[in-house]
Amino acid sequence: MKNRWYNWPAQALLGLAASMALIMVLAMIYEVFSRYALNSPTLWAFDISYMLNGCIFLLGCAYALKEETHVRVDFLSSRMPPAVQRWFNAGFYLLVLTPIIGGLTYVAGRRAWHAFANGEVEHVSAWAPLMWPFYLALALGLAGLTYQLIVDAALFIGNRKQPGNKEH
Repeated sequence: MKNRWYNWPAQALLGLAASMALIMVLAMIYEVFSRYALNSPTLWAFDISYMLNGCIFLLGCAYALKEETHVRVDFLSSRMPPAVQRWFNAGFYLLVLTPIIGGLTYVAGRRAWHAFANGEVEHVSAWAPLMWPFYLALALGLAGLTYQLIVDAALFIGNRKQPGNKEH
């Protein structure tokens, strides 16, 4: 069941996060070389590191939820029968988390569009990078997480996934 239609968004976002991690590693290697070997630190290293780190985190969230590799606080629900656990998780995902993360997705998407339309740059940085790619990556990560919450809730309702079980 690993290759179902609902698996591709989390996989795609994970691939994007892995690409960003590679870019961040290369950028930091260049920064260290430039700073210590050439005695010429870059203006952009700090901005690249915090932007890519935030993007990598959010782009990986949907995959972590899909694979059940996130931290689960289940001291109460673990004492419930499996059917009650599934319905509890489905309800919590659909009624609490999906509206919150979906709302954040909407805000991030609007912020990305606004930054793109206005050519917004980081004002605190000497490098002044464009902000819309950063905001867009955050919006994509949040959208993927929203989607995965809905998919997981449907899997719980359909008795195709158990909370804390990686196989579904």
